[in-house]
Amino acid sequence: MVQNILVGNSLLSNNMERQHTENLFRRFKGEVVNIKTISGGIYHGKIMEITNDYVCLVESGETEGSQVFLFFIAIESLMAVSSDT
Repeated sequence: MVQNILVGNSLLSNNMERQHTENLFRRFKGEVVNIKTISGGIYHGKIMEITNDYVCLVESGETEGSQVFLFFIAIESLMAVSSDT
């Protein structure tokens, strides 16, 4: 099952909406996700850390094990990827 969630910069205009975005990432902590940034970058990895400003992924794929820190303001969308077993 794949779940696509648009985050969008307009969602980050006030503190309440920023808190909503943080809670969304906390819901998927420890899961593999694809995150697209507004600059067009796509990151694939497991969510490891969430603060009120950024999310940390441990990447999988070509650069497996690398940590990537993405500020909420730069994130366009989040796609949660789960394996059907």
